Amino acid sequence: MPKDSTREPPELSPELSNEEKLNTVYRMAADWGRRMEKSRLSEYTDLLQSPWSLIWRNLLAGVSRGVGIALGFTFFAATIIYLLQLLGALNLPIIGDYIADIVRIVQHQLELKTY
Repeated sequence: MPKDSTREPPELSPELSNEEKLNTVYRMAADWGRRMEKSRLSEYTDLLQSPWSLIWRNLLAGVSRGVGIALGFTFFAATIIYLLQLLGALNLPIIGDYIADIVRIVQHQLELKTY
């Protein structure tokens, strides 16, 4: 099967015999059928016929994504905190000043918020 799916069908010229025309139409229909099977269109229509199955699959996919994001963020945050603890243990003045600036900014923002 050619990779270019936008190719034009062969012309059915009047010089072709009926058998050649039928063979061409048969090849085109078979090619179209293979493409339909390859796109799994029947499975998609079956899924649309059972909305509870579609809802269940989407719910399961959403929960899986949420759990993956939560685990990934937990790992990322734990790694950052661990690295900051290592840097804090070194007692570098640049890092200490940077963290102190962040603490001052956060405290200032908390003082501005009146609930």
